[in-house]
Amino acid sequence: MDLSDSVGGIRLTDRIGLGVLTRVVDRDLVDEVLAETGCGEQRKRLLPARVVVYYVMALCLFFGESYEEVMRLLVGGLQSLGSWGKAWTVPTTSAITQARKRLGPEPLRVLFERVAVPCARRGHPGAWLGGLRLMAVDGFYLDVPDTPSNSEKFGRSGGDKNPAPFPQAHLVGLGECGTHAIVAAQLGPWRTNERKLAEKLVDTFEPGMLVIADRGFYSFQLWEAAAASGADLLWRMPAGPHLPVVRALPDGSYESFLLDPKVRNRRGNQKYRGAALEEPSGPTVRVVEYEVDGRDGSGELFCLITTIIDPVKASAPELADAYAQRWEFESSLDEIKTHQRGRGAVLRSQSSEMVEQEIWALLLTHYAVRELMAEAAEQADVDPDRLSFMRSLRVIRRQVTRQAGFSPSTPGRGTHRDDPRDT
Repeated sequence: MDLSDSVGGIRLTDRIGLGVLTRVVDRDLVDEVLAETGCGEQRKRLLPARVVVYYVMALCLFFGESYEEVMRLLVGGLQSLGSWGKAWTVPTTSAITQARKRLGPEPLRVLFERVAVPCARRGHPGAWLGGLRLMAVDGFYLDVPDTPSNSEKFGRSGGDKNPAPFPQAHLVGLGECGTHAIVAAQLGPWRTNERKLAEKLVDTFEPGMLVIADRGFYSFQLWEAAAASGADLLWRMPAGPHLPVVRALPDGSYESFLLDPKVRNRRGNQKYRGAALEEPSGPTVRVVEYEVDGRDGSGELFCLITTIIDPVKASAPELADAYAQRWEFESSLDEIKTHQRGRGAVLRSQSSEMVEQEIWALLLTHYAVRELMAEAAEQADVDPDRLSFMRSLRVIRRQVTRQAGFSPSTPGRGTHRDDPRDT
């Protein structure tokens, strides 16, 4: 299904274009965040901070275009919205770079945190398990330009003998399974442990969520912190931790408990024997075990633990189905890594601060597209999975182009690729 389809007599394309940015990140909010972060204007400039915010987001809509071409598209759209009333000439790449430096990454980070919230309504297909909103945690890497600043900040895999061609930023995000909307994220150097980044996301977990995570995220300390948030959890367990059967449950799952590794270490090599050692000594969990057949006929055993103890609230098959929704979040990450940027594309920014700015803008723009798609799916009464992210992105790009009032290029300068000196 295409976002240009008519729903209820309203053409959805009439509501998008540059509006996909301004409808989610409105001017008043931008000005408020600029004031809070100390990035407001001290004097009038050719590129006001508010325009630079939208410009950095627009770079993420038109990833393959030059700095100056994106500025033409953006300012043309802002003129049509009444946000830019002056006669203007397209700033040089150097001027744009300096404006990005003045802005820094903080306003984009704060805007993302303010704007990105779960957007699935009740009854949204694939978004709920009973009254619990399905959320997932996962991580990914983004290649950044090979510059001394980025290498020092982010590092690269492969070691000294066989280094990767580009430094990489490591991101871990919290996303809504039903809409693919990423609502929180943490970033760091490539070697940062995913669990360390996930720990910083726990404050965004809320009661009413069912947070799903793969086995790479499990640790006793992270589980305890996540459970204390009030959100329900459904995590796959790695091999190793012992899960004693405390009580068998009628749906084939069983009640167990998690043992603090510190307690395990104090017990040394003593094995579990008798009731005394089987008495619960850590957080109570429910264990769901099942096997998934692969294409080659071999089976893979899944061991899930959850804070939902009562099978009436969620049966073992329902929890297994809910865990499978985690793959929807992986699709969200692929949209950012591959589709929105282009396959194999490297971020533009030459300095680590601008990389961070670009990443927050990338996440903010992805959220704006996904929020619009969720609204379109709801109005059309269809599963959001039926909407194509790439087709939606192409429609949005076309609308920006149609809205743009192109300004003539300054003689002799023309459009060119990004200045390699950009920092």
